[in-house]
Amino acid sequence: MNGPDQKGRAMTLMTDVAQPTFVPSVTTDLLAVDTLRFLAADMVEAAQSGHPGMPMGAAPMAWTLWSRHLRHDPADPDWADRDRFVLSAGHGSALLYGLLHLFGYDLPVEELRRFRQLGSRTPGHPEFGDTPGVECTTGPLGQGLAMAVGMALAERMTAARYPEITGHRTYAIVGDGCLMEGVSHEVASFAGHLGLGGLIVLWDDNEITIDGAVGRSCSDDQVARFAAYGWHTEVVADGTDIEAIDAALTRAKDDPRPSFLAVRTVIGHGAPDVAGTAKAHGSPLGAERLAQAKELAGWTLPPFAVPEQVAATCAVLAAIGGEEHATWLEEVAAFDAVAPARAAEFRRARARLLPAGLLPALEAVAAPAPRATRQSSQACLAAALSTMPELVGGSADLAGSTGTVCGDVVSRADFASSAIAFGVREFGMAAILNGMSLHGGLRVFGSTFLVFADYLRPALRLSALMGQPVIYVLTHDSIAVGEDGPTHQPVEHLESLRVIPGLQVLRPANDVETALAWELALSRVDGPTALILSRQSLPQLDPAGESSASPAIDIVATGSEVALATAAAAQLRAEGFDVRVVPVLDRCRFTPGAAAHTVSIEAGSTAGWAGLVDLAIGIDEFGHSGPGDEVLAHHGFTVAAVLDRIREYLDGAP
Repeated sequence: MNGPDQKGRAMTLMTDVAQPTFVPSVTTDLLAVDTLRFLAADMVEAAQSGHPGMPMGAAPMAWTLWSRHLRHDPADPDWADRDRFVLSAGHGSALLYGLLHLFGYDLPVEELRRFRQLGSRTPGHPEFGDTPGVECTTGPLGQGLAMAVGMALAERMTAARYPEITGHRTYAIVGDGCLMEGVSHEVASFAGHLGLGGLIVLWDDNEITIDGAVGRSCSDDQVARFAAYGWHTEVVADGTDIEAIDAALTRAKDDPRPSFLAVRTVIGHGAPDVAGTAKAHGSPLGAERLAQAKELAGWTLPPFAVPEQVAATCAVLAAIGGEEHATWLEEVAAFDAVAPARAAEFRRARARLLPAGLLPALEAVAAPAPRATRQSSQACLAAALSTMPELVGGSADLAGSTGTVCGDVVSRADFASSAIAFGVREFGMAAILNGMSLHGGLRVFGSTFLVFADYLRPALRLSALMGQPVIYVLTHDSIAVGEDGPTHQPVEHLESLRVIPGLQVLRPANDVETALAWELALSRVDGPTALILSRQSLPQLDPAGESSASPAIDIVATGSEVALATAAAAQLRAEGFDVRVVPVLDRCRFTPGAAAHTVSIEAGSTAGWAGLVDLAIGIDEFGHSGPGDEVLAHHGFTVAAVLDRIREYLDGAP
């Protein structure tokens, strides 16, 4: 199946007189479009901040989509089989808030009046969790499109597992800026490769960016570009032609490919002097110009008013969505009756509950032989996959190196597999994973080398901002990478991840800690986790050794340096020092003990250890190309060099 097996939305439901009925009307359409335009302009004017131009230009396409195609239930924004709508051009948030308000989501007019105010449910850019009906946080341009690709992929993978109760589409509105961002190229290529036919993207082609005309900086043929990716493409020459937009959407739903609809619009439509110019983009129209725009449109209602005809139409459309939801619930009940185990599995995955067999499976991973923690992680992943069919993910073309090989990869012919080949698209991978996680029903992971976390950082930040439990498997975690040299040797990366609010960063030292790290990552449902894993083999040791309850020296270490700390501590004990080794899986949870002296050892930047320890042994310069053990030695990561540093410190300590 190339696209969702979804029944087309009925425009008129006549088979049962008790059912709500929607009959399109030119008068209502025009009134609804003006309502959306002026709600947006009123919001921006009240806040004296915001972006009126995009909502005023894109209102017709948004209304056409929401009134004729989008399958949703405002009474239950979390309905699993709803269509998803992503406003990738998140600066146009006032358009989305107007839609949610009109269709009866829990967004009263008081919240529209508080647009962009502290504590409101109408923040400057859409934020997941703040506003009912907002599917994801957008504003960083291009990432909304990427998350929409992730949602469409999640739908296909869910449908492959539960075809009886899955069949919805993902829609997105993107702007010129979204299409300029590099991530849009990564994810559009990926979507075309997989033939994600349930994905329909409308381009608000208004030829304007903040600084001026698009032609100042970009002359891409966007339609040809998406056609080259393998998308179905169409052009709607007049962005106010609702019939043409409707027909294009209908054809897109019937096409097995992802669809890209270029809709030519005018930014700030109807605003005197500024329509079609950059002046309409990011500033209030001003009271006088807004009044003129309303006069030209024949709009006589006060600010934030909704015509009764529009309100009544949206109520009917919301009721139709409720009926569609009720029909789906009947399908779920029938599915539960014939396949109760699978239905229970579907509900467990949606609730992000862990299966009973997961923890024993992870605990059984530990083995006595030395191995890299990336290999320990591979064993943990295999154990988790054996108990969690909802666990899916892949790598940015490094599955063998990162230990994330997990069977056949998904393809346009088979979405039932757990493995995803993202290709060399780190940013796209992470943003797609966000969309998959937001979709629900799947637990997701992605992997690359730690040094390439810089490529995906903007999406990882959104994982944290949205509280999504995406798992990032980041391997080759230090200068021990060796021969590939400083371009592939992370130094500042570990510390740079720790400063991202809400990101759990775990650097295990052996099999036991790696299994615990996976347990913590999978148990967490309110934020992302980064697993920081070694390339080189590490011993399976117990670092505790012999020490008193109040040692003189604590040597704190993470990951591969725990073995180094253990060896150094043994030598210091032989010299008569009372030393304790403190392995730290999560530095953010570490608090210094009562030892007179605390030393840290970590093959990365020392910046974050300041204030936590008395002596931080690390690396604050780039590495070198050479065998890993030689590079480590060159930068002081040997027992002898560590002991010299500690003795030097103790000699000068008070």
